[in-house]
Amino acid sequence: MKKLSLIIACAGMFVMGACSSDSSNQSTESSTEAVAGGQENVKDDDSQQDVVKVAVGSKDHTTLVAALKQADLVTSLSNAGPFTVFAPTNAAFDKVDKATLDGLMTDEQKEALQDILQYHVTVSAIPSEQLQDGQSLGMVNGQNVTISVKNGKIMLNNAATIVASVRASNGWVHVIDGVLLPPKK
Repeated sequence: MKKLSLIIACAGMFVMGACSSDSSNQSTESSTEAVAGGQENVKDDDSQQDVVKVAVGSKDHTTLVAALKQADLVTSLSNAGPFTVFAPTNAAFDKVDKATLDGLMTDEQKEALQDILQYHVTVSAIPSEQLQDGQSLGMVNGQNVTISVKNGKIMLNNAATIVASVRASNGWVHVIDGVLLPPKK
């Protein structure tokens, strides 16, 4: 009788363990489903933010964030990098003709928008102190941006000035006061 009780107790523990294991698998599966969609959807309030989350967290970059979404570049810039992003402010976008900007935010102009946005990104993490007068940076779109330094101000293509810099987990975000337009190919 003691032997039968022991066997029943062991079987009961085995069944309980299997049920417990099964529910933890379901929990893991639903956690995985919640994160689907790319690294940009991972919620992490403790780690340093990536370049996209830096922009998303800035009230001065809502136009840039909308453009990144329209161009389907959020996932790419949320990856490990490293990236240096020259991030135009909303005021910088306000200097662009409204009809031109509105036209770029359409599905028909997605490639042109991607080209412009990729002209604001280089695949390396460059702090502003390392940017030098006359330096040429290869941008993601395959073209170059020229750096000039005058009176302590760092400019890109003599068209935009770096006004602030923020370190991100996957590179640098340099806030600029102008939108860079790639040269005609």
